[in-house]
Amino acid sequence: MVTTPAPTPPGAVAAAPAGTGTTFTRWLGALTLVAMAVLTLFGLVISPADQVQGDSVRILYVHVGTVWVAYLAFVVTAISSAAYLWRRTSSLTWDRIAGASAEIGVLFMAVTLLTGALWGRISWGTFWVWDARVTTTAFLFITYVGYLAVRGLGGSHQQRARRSAVVALLAVLEIPLVHFSVKLWRSVHQDASVAGRGDVTLDDTMLFTLLLGVVAFTMLYAWYVLHRQRVLAMEDAIDDKGLDLALAERRREATTTTPTGLVIGETH
Repeated sequence: MVTTPAPTPPGAVAAAPAGTGTTFTRWLGALTLVAMAVLTLFGLVISPADQVQGDSVRILYVHVGTVWVAYLAFVVTAISSAAYLWRRTSSLTWDRIAGASAEIGVLFMAVTLLTGALWGRISWGTFWVWDARVTTTAFLFITYVGYLAVRGLGGSHQQRARRSAVVALLAVLEIPLVHFSVKLWRSVHQDASVAGRGDVTLDDTMLFTLLLGVVAFTMLYAWYVLHRQRVLAMEDAIDDKGLDLALAERRREATTTTPTGLVIGETH
């Protein structure tokens, strides 16, 4: 037997969703917690200290993972922005994915700069140097903060999506500049320890911990994006609902009913 839900009484508010989680995101969140716990165990206890850097190498288990996620997040923002411009539909799904990914990318880039400063204080004796890699990374961070500011400007959702997409496609061009800055300019920043250097011998446990950090932070990024883009969808729905209510109120103001039942319309 098919039953239909009872109509919502006048003036009643429909029940809101319990949250942004699904079965998949709950499983992903649980696995992410496990991965983070294992990373903490290996990073702080099991993995040995480096022969040159000592215990400060443990900072890199976070630093490398967060910078990788920041790059990934900004690339996803660019791809999603391009998809929105290419499809040219009224759907804002790609725009929301782009915005959510950029927000999380900025967060992880901030952690990258913080952990880099801590590592620099131990290795170089200072929190900040005007090094090519450090400076271009900071500039990339500021660029995407600007991207988020552009998303916050006035206008319709479609206007927001179009202008943000253009900025995202321009901003992503900075990533190769940051990545290859060590080779393009004389830099004191450490070069890649795993890829591109055959003269580096990395302890197996250290290598495993480094890669585990990349995997764990990538899982955390995916979990964040899934939840955040759903929150953005809810915010857009609230904005649209607010606009509908405002238009309805304006229509009521535009007409008045006399005691005799005659409707007097707004004159133009």
